[in-house]
Amino acid sequence: MQVHLLREGLIESVHQVEVVITDERGRVMFLAGQAENTSFIRSALKPFQSLAVVGTGVLDHYCLTDKDLAIICSSHQATLEHSRQVFNVLWHCDIDPALLQCPIPANSQSRLQHNCSGKHAGMLAVCQHLNWPLHNYLEPSHSVQKLILGKIAELLSMPAGEFLGAHDDCGAPTYLLQIRQMAQLYAVLSAGRNLDLERIARAMTYYPNMVSGDGSFDTELMLLSHGELISKAGAEGIQCVGRIGQGIGCAIKVRDGSKRAKHAVAIEVLKQLSWISPSVAENLSEKFMNIDKYTRLEVIGEVVMP
Repeated sequence: MQVHLLREGLIESVHQVEVVITDERGRVMFLAGQAENTSFIRSALKPFQSLAVVGTGVLDHYCLTDKDLAIICSSHQATLEHSRQVFNVLWHCDIDPALLQCPIPANSQSRLQHNCSGKHAGMLAVCQHLNWPLHNYLEPSHSVQKLILGKIAELLSMPAGEFLGAHDDCGAPTYLLQIRQMAQLYAVLSAGRNLDLERIARAMTYYPNMVSGDGSFDTELMLLSHGELISKAGAEGIQCVGRIGQGIGCAIKVRDGSKRAKHAVAIEVLKQLSWISPSVAENLSEKFMNIDKYTRLEVIGEVVMP
């Protein structure tokens, strides 16, 4: 699949994109490109990292809500509301915000304002609940990271030792996955067969503004689809979507890492799959495909059965 940037109708730039749609077992249903190609899943991993929070009873023990869970899964915009929600998680768990190890963003004053601070707060909450060390929670050898990796490995039916990991920009581990595996994770997330994942999906679709923020693709898609789709972006051209109750997941990787291209492809693919209505597709296109007065995005190609 290709995305063309058109300037007054003439091609100025071209992005190459891989798209894979699978069921819960990882069987490829539709495809554009190579399903076995790999990339780091980046922040699209966050709903699955939050399994450590849900599965260990942290939410109930500290009286955290689905809104708190949504911010734990988020790549938020560092609004006052977002930062306060992350602080709320730490407050209920009696954790000093100074223990957050995500970076302080440029022109900001607090780690609470980092877009991954919710994920970090969730990891610290698990450590607090299980009496694990707090100072080194980002180390791959730490118990909380082993717990997270074990849960991801279980979902993909892979030995944990086979995963290739690296540090994400926020310092937490992320993993190199096949695009097919990313789609499979979102198929499982949206299926509703796993109680912990069902709670995560419900939190994200009930509080889409916590997951990213006003005007962002994830939030807009979940709002416009009225909770029928769960959406989570990752850096470097990663976009994942699951259809709630259907057990079908879609993963997109733009080879050059373009953010604008993944949004354009997501809109086109969701329209081709009839996951969104023509009116929703038009609404999203106005926001994410018409760049400015002179430029717009155009998607070339379609997903096909392999």
